[in-house]
Amino acid sequence: MATQQGRHFLHIPGPSPIPDRVLRAMDMPIIDHRSAEFARLGKTVLEGCKAVFKTAQPVVIYPSSGTGAWEAAIVNTLSSGDTVLMAETGHFATLWRQIAARFGINVDFIPGDWRRGADPAAIEARLVADKARAIKAVMVVHNETSTGSTSRIAEIRKAIDAAGHPALFMVDTISSLASVDYRHDEWQVDVTVSGSQKGLMLPPGLSFNAISEKAMAASKTNKLPRSYWDWQEMVKINANGFFPYTPATNLLYGLREALAMLQEEGLDTVFSRHQRLAAATRAAVKAWGLEVLCENPAEQSPVLTAVMMPPSHSADRYRKITLEKYNISLGSGLGKVADKVFRIGHLGECNELMLLGALSGVEMGLAAAGVPHRSGGVMAAMAALEARDDGNQASVAAVA
Repeated sequence: MATQQGRHFLHIPGPSPIPDRVLRAMDMPIIDHRSAEFARLGKTVLEGCKAVFKTAQPVVIYPSSGTGAWEAAIVNTLSSGDTVLMAETGHFATLWRQIAARFGINVDFIPGDWRRGADPAAIEARLVADKARAIKAVMVVHNETSTGSTSRIAEIRKAIDAAGHPALFMVDTISSLASVDYRHDEWQVDVTVSGSQKGLMLPPGLSFNAISEKAMAASKTNKLPRSYWDWQEMVKINANGFFPYTPATNLLYGLREALAMLQEEGLDTVFSRHQRLAAATRAAVKAWGLEVLCENPAEQSPVLTAVMMPPSHSADRYRKITLEKYNISLGSGLGKVADKVFRIGHLGECNELMLLGALSGVEMGLAAAGVPHRSGGVMAAMAALEARDDGNQASVAAVA
């Protein structure tokens, strides 16, 4: 590919662009990870994470990708031979299922069409039918990155309660944390899994478990072996701001800055911004005459939009042409939707002008690749953003 001028437009659904503030915060000399200075850093980020997860319970941080946090959730709570209930919402739900199976766990996998989130009614029905209470955990992906569908976690909690079932509730928020409203304590989630490279605006390399008292109790009696992932050792040493192994110090510097940025903007404002950008993107897709993969408007993701290609047109070819001509990276289709969809990320450090630039590249790419479409998607997105802005101004005026 020829050298291109200007900044690359990274609009995959993660890793998301890293803000300059976070990059500068990480540009620090390494320090002694057993020093008082490090303890202050450790306590700051461990406490700061609680606000993002909306929990008063412990949050542990691992130097790993989100896959490590998936494994940690499993090995600290379950035993070989246990049964768990999961929902097929897309590629990442399928991967989590595969990890569980490798530990000898039986997975009751509710089938899905990859066009919607987990069905609370289907989960409730399975739990009601489980008279022997064999199901030890319900495991759900909050925001399915491969499809752009967001599961209704609060409704799933109500479904578990309606069934009167004692199963643990585990939720993957790898692509939703700090971008979509999420409430670990209020929704009585037992283990929340997440990662650093999405809404937290960091490089890949940190993962997280938020842990309820119920999950911590389970970790004292379950039978799966663990060492690196052991919560007990982590929580004990975290109390003083330290870690049981060499931590990713410079990523923790970046995390401290990212948490400060989220606090300054305000989480509710962050969530509103993501909703606003997502609605504008969907308006563009509709104007192009294309179809959003997620069918249920109530479940369409604030983090990304997965766009279906017209029949006989290759999403991968389209993405390649768009990258070469306009220096923009779009997300590929994964698993069952490989080469059938492309994904537009609008998460993390993203604002209206950044999104409109990306949508301009998408629209020009459609023309360059010969993909059947109507023009005017960018104008539709602008109109959607202007309408939202007018509504916000009217609200401000009414308050004033």
